[in-house]
Amino acid sequence: MIRVSNPPKPLIVWDGECHFCRRWIERWKEITGDAIDYETSQNIGDRFPEIAREQFERSVIFIESDGTVFSGAEAVFRSLRCRSSKKWLAWSYEYIPGFAAVSEGVYKLIAANRGFASFVTRLLWGNDVRPPRYFFARRWFLRLLGLIFLIAFVSWWVQIDGLIGSNGVTPVADFLPAARALLGDRALSMLPTLCWLSSSDTFLHFLCGGGVVLSLLLILGIAPAVSLVGLVVFYLSLAIAGQTFLSFQWDILLLETAFLAIFFAPWRLWWTKANEPPVSRAALFLLKVLLFKLMLMSGVVKLTSYEMLADPTGDTWWNLTALDFHYWSQPLPTVLGWWADKSPEWFKKFSVAFCLVVEIIVPFFIWAPRRLRVIACALLIFLQLLIGATGNYNFFNLLTIALCLLLIDDAVAVSQRETRTRPVGTRLQDRLSIYAAIIVIIITLPLNARLIYGAFEPDEEWSLWLRSFYARFESLRIVNGYGLFRLMTKDRKEIVIEGSADGIDWKPYEFKWKPGDVVRAPGWCQPHQPRLDWQMWFAALGSYRQNPWFVQTVIALLHGKPQVVALFERNPFPETPPRFVRATFDRYRFTTTEEHRQTGAWWKRQELGEYLPSVSLEDVQ
Repeated sequence: MIRVSNPPKPLIVWDGECHFCRRWIERWKEITGDAIDYETSQNIGDRFPEIAREQFERSVIFIESDGTVFSGAEAVFRSLRCRSSKKWLAWSYEYIPGFAAVSEGVYKLIAANRGFASFVTRLLWGNDVRPPRYFFARRWFLRLLGLIFLIAFVSWWVQIDGLIGSNGVTPVADFLPAARALLGDRALSMLPTLCWLSSSDTFLHFLCGGGVVLSLLLILGIAPAVSLVGLVVFYLSLAIAGQTFLSFQWDILLLETAFLAIFFAPWRLWWTKANEPPVSRAALFLLKVLLFKLMLMSGVVKLTSYEMLADPTGDTWWNLTALDFHYWSQPLPTVLGWWADKSPEWFKKFSVAFCLVVEIIVPFFIWAPRRLRVIACALLIFLQLLIGATGNYNFFNLLTIALCLLLIDDAVAVSQRETRTRPVGTRLQDRLSIYAAIIVIIITLPLNARLIYGAFEPDEEWSLWLRSFYARFESLRIVNGYGLFRLMTKDRKEIVIEGSADGIDWKPYEFKWKPGDVVRAPGWCQPHQPRLDWQMWFAALGSYRQNPWFVQTVIALLHGKPQVVALFERNPFPETPPRFVRATFDRYRFTTTEEHRQTGAWWKRQELGEYLPSVSLEDVQ
């Protein structure tokens, strides 16, 4: 082992004429900070005659403060001992069998091909390979998340009286006591909601109004972490109280995202660019895992869904025919969906293949170097824009885009000067938040791994202990599985609700957004979600006996409850409620271009028969 004169502190000597070395030394300087000095061999090599000039040219040299000299991969790993989070690499080099040999072999291969290595570096990272920072991403992610919460609360607020209010379809004031009678004291843990304190209409409006205020605070950057805690509590309370009307995948995605964002957001009352605290890498990792899980599971379940079919050969995802049905069979298509349905067959198949590639392959680039990561971000956002253009998926696409912003580091988003002038000091609250995020990683990573594995093996049973462990978090909706359109609906049946004063003349209750009048163009309601319209799509997949809320809707119409009637486009019985209500089944399909040109209709309709027989108040009582 070579020893030289002691430097004032540990020193790395590198070849200043190597472009590859120049880029990566900048990264090492940021990692090691002031703990290590850096000099080029051209400037300082003569001070160490014990080290041959050829050795400086072959590899980087690390000189300890006691004069001990190391080279190659060993020099690299020993230099990282000054960072507590990187000490495991030096430990692995010393104690894990084979680690040192493999490391030195890779190092020699790169050192012998520096020109090619420099090209690959520029290709994958660009000119800046320093550790990425995410101040820009955090700032805009939190603002967009606040906007999404604002949309979600306002959208729910304008419907809450008609859906779960005291005169709504499924009053929460009836739901919670019934749950308590059925579950006993377990109801409190299985249904965690503030509505146990009060289920009055006033309290429901308080939760919505409080959610709006907290959303605005998050948008403005006022106590963001505290605001997120309140948003999770308020929205979870409403999600539990909302029963079937607030149980969509984007509702649980919003809760999981907000819960993880608590550890990502600053705890300071007010923060600006000047006093912005460091970004928690642990919390960022959690949010990236969520995006990875969301996209990968959504893609994989489409290809494993054939196992659920009686005739696997008819699976629309494997044969790339899903878009032959999707545009017109989805819950609330847009008018652009009508036009997309008219695209050539080859383009539809290409679009299905593109969707599967983006959802299954691209998510792995979330963990790739900068340029691949940015390309993945662009593809994921592009897919969400296409989905949002052809169908009304409320705030789901916007929420997914918000998660995608976390793939853009400051080297891409802002100037280099601003990127590297951030303060690095941390407060006690920031450190506690980092430690808490690490604990969440340890707890949730096995659950997330099992959820993702379940997308590949849908019939595989959970182990008893893991199922029991998962059940502890399931009611909080902070660790979830995802997968939209596992099976493509190949038919579209619409329920038409009609009322009558005499049982002879029937008038329809037109919905605001779901298909009804065939000459009315498909509407555009996102990011608002008309919850009753959406539920009607699901009700049409089964019978009224499988949808008790539908029967409650009919009863509310017989009573003429104004809060429920307000959920419809108009009230066909403004004076007195109908004496009879019934529901029929119609099959809907987009018209062809020629049919639309001749009739002006966007839909064609075929009567199928009865969904719910004519009922009166005497019948339901």
